[in-house]
Amino acid sequence: MAEPPTSTTGRLLVAATALTDPTFRRSVVLVAQHDDEGAVGVVLTSPGETPVADILEKWAPLTGDPPVAFFGGPVALDSVLALAVVPRGRPEGWRRVRGSVGIVDLDAPPAVLADAVRGVRVFVGYAGWGAGQLEEELAEGAWYVVDAEPGDVLTDRPRALWRSVLRRQGGNLGMLATYPDDASLN
Repeated sequence: MAEPPTSTTGRLLVAATALTDPTFRRSVVLVAQHDDEGAVGVVLTSPGETPVADILEKWAPLTGDPPVAFFGGPVALDSVLALAVVPRGRPEGWRRVRGSVGIVDLDAPPAVLADAVRGVRVFVGYAGWGAGQLEEELAEGAWYVVDAEPGDVLTDRPRALWRSVLRRQGGNLGMLATYPDDASLN
């Protein structure tokens, strides 16, 4: 299980404008793990309608706005995963992905993380790629790989994240933030 030379662990996959699959159109995915066996991530741009309190009541007080479970991706829709931003330290019940972003052990009592986390985001399902599949999609130009910022995970404007992540890249990539929702209407 070695990381591939171009591992995207802890980075963002920003959907290219040509990616029209409804699941990933204008999405931003945080890659939680990428090794030679494949990759796993969660879609940061798809808030659901179910309050976190309805599915993980004990974690609800630690969730950010909006306090709903997000659609993490099309795989394992019967599973739940949570990310948390921890500005300092490595508290019990949290595993670092990169920087201050990590995966929460939902079996741990929330009290062990309460004083350490800036916020928790809960996801139903995840995005997954088999061995070599993400590399193929990257080679095809389906995704732009950019650095994540801690605020990306907890943004209170998730539907605007695609544009804001592109905009902060500057240059040609930044210009894509102005790409119309439907180019055929231009």
